[in-house]
Amino acid sequence: MTDRAAVLAAEREATVERAAALARQVADLAEQQAHTTHDDEHDPEGVTIGFERAQLQGLLAGAGEEIEALDRAGARLAAGTYGRCVRCGGEIAPERLDALPAAETCIACATTRRR
Repeated sequence: MTDRAAVLAAEREATVERAAALARQVADLAEQQAHTTHDDEHDPEGVTIGFERAQLQGLLAGAGEEIEALDRAGARLAAGTYGRCVRCGGEIAPERLDALPAAETCIACATTRRR
């Protein structure tokens, strides 16, 4: 069994770094847009700045949600409930936790919730 605290810390650090890089990209894009008068909304050569900004903001929001999920997982680890499904209380398979360290539900509950 892996050291779950170390895995969660490493995942969180990597996600925070990814979020910071995305935030820099959003800021750079805003600066680039401020220095141009180009009408990219009608440019047939590529994606618009608005589309690119929306895509980056979506990725940034996803990274923020992932950080929150990792923080909740850390709290469950500290409370001794990490690895237990928050819906049914059953065990979350170690393989699922290896793949998704912040997983809150077992496979059965995750599958049921999506239906």
